[in-house]
Amino acid sequence: MLEVLDADAMRAADAHAIAHEPIASLDLMERAANAFTGELLRSPLVQGAGTSFLIACGPGNNGGDGLVSARSLHQKGYPVRVVALEVERTSQDFTANLKRLRDAGMLPQVFDPDAGLDASGCDVLIDAGFGTGLTRPLEGRAASFAEAMNATGLPIVSVDLPSGMPAGGATPERGQVLVRARLTLTFQCPKPVLLQREWAPWTGRWKVVPIGLDESFIRSLGARQHLLELPDIRRLLPERGAFDHKGDHGHALLLAGARGRVGAAVLATRACLRSGAGLVTSAVPGHALPILQATAPEAMCLPDGSPDHLTHLPGLGPFTAMGMGPGAGTHEDTGRLLKLLIQEAAVPLVLDADALNLLAENPTWLGFLPKDTILTPHPGEFDRLAGRSDSGQERLDKAREFAVRHGVVLVLKGAWTATCTPDGHAFHNATGNPGMAKGGSGDVLTGLLTGLRAQGLSAAAAAMLGVWLHGLAGDMAARDHGMDAMQAGDLIEALPEAWQVLREALP
Repeated sequence: MLEVLDADAMRAADAHAIAHEPIASLDLMERAANAFTGELLRSPLVQGAGTSFLIACGPGNNGGDGLVSARSLHQKGYPVRVVALEVERTSQDFTANLKRLRDAGMLPQVFDPDAGLDASGCDVLIDAGFGTGLTRPLEGRAASFAEAMNATGLPIVSVDLPSGMPAGGATPERGQVLVRARLTLTFQCPKPVLLQREWAPWTGRWKVVPIGLDESFIRSLGARQHLLELPDIRRLLPERGAFDHKGDHGHALLLAGARGRVGAAVLATRACLRSGAGLVTSAVPGHALPILQATAPEAMCLPDGSPDHLTHLPGLGPFTAMGMGPGAGTHEDTGRLLKLLIQEAAVPLVLDADALNLLAENPTWLGFLPKDTILTPHPGEFDRLAGRSDSGQERLDKAREFAVRHGVVLVLKGAWTATCTPDGHAFHNATGNPGMAKGGSGDVLTGLLTGLRAQGLSAAAAAMLGVWLHGLAGDMAARDHGMDAMQAGDLIEALPEAWQVLREALP
């Protein structure tokens, strides 16, 4: 698990390494920049030993990283040109590395705003302008420097963060100057800004580059955001014993569907059947009975007395978890059913889609949600629940507060889906792709989470494991069908392979 740290916390981690490793700041810069260079050379942007680099260096330590990288690439035989924003008013480590660069026979140019950057003969531009060192938007020569980088038209790889971007994640200001990176190689930990939609056009693809900072110290900083990794997820897998029977793995109930939206109930049910739950039952409107039994024969079905929408709550005794919402509609009868479910449920709940819309219409019901209920809103649904947010970071902060206030686990869906827990933490998911932005994907997740909760996993564990599996299945569907053509049902078909990968049954 990687802690998500802002600029102040990263500076503290650097300072701790310098004081306690111990290591000189100049040597730490050397280590970090060499790690960056190693990752850079593994990038698809580098097409063999003939790839030529233009390295744009700011006056601070990010620029110093760029100077070290330039020297390293030069020593490896790559053609390199260096342009520095300035060479007089610079940080101490920049000055030291500028001397080392000159000693290696390289003479950097000084940026001329009138001339811009000459990128002729270069294949890749390295943005070593400012990294996490900024406290305000770029202006003057610094802004011209960033604009000149973009104007080259070269693919840009940014050191730590694209120049002009704050580490924290506030909304970009109108007209703000930012380097538009194709790839961002960030040091040691993700930065909050990398996880927010508003900044994605400038960060491009990003990857964490370890630089050997003290991980125990980083954990002691008390970060509230975390990026999950595969080993974290494998630790959550439910066990299956040699003598287990279906009764040992729970009985999930799904309440879903309305006339014209039965497909949502089908998707949720079929996904639940792939969750590992021992038994799955779906309560659906009366007219949906033959549809569901034909499309999900392994599931049991409880037809509602109404042919068109859900009106009554079945007996809850047999079930170990219940999910409600996919395609259910917001009819007043269905609303009364939801209210009764919240009041009477003695087992875990998963609420999505129209169940969330009904909660938004009846906010007093939020106070009666059973503890550890899982809610799975997309940003629009969450805004209806908690009020509009002006940025992704503000929405995430509200989601964390919501989870604490109501004692629930809130899964804020999207890229880097965040599982927000009642202790105020947010755990970001690293699987999934834009091809999953299709109707029905959320219904698949609801079925999967309900099945995992039915097996006895905690709300947080079920959410983290379910979201990871859902995203991994989406990645496999994209591999097989492409992001444009893939559909929600393809996620369900990919779940067996996703499970096998987590179980290490496949290479």
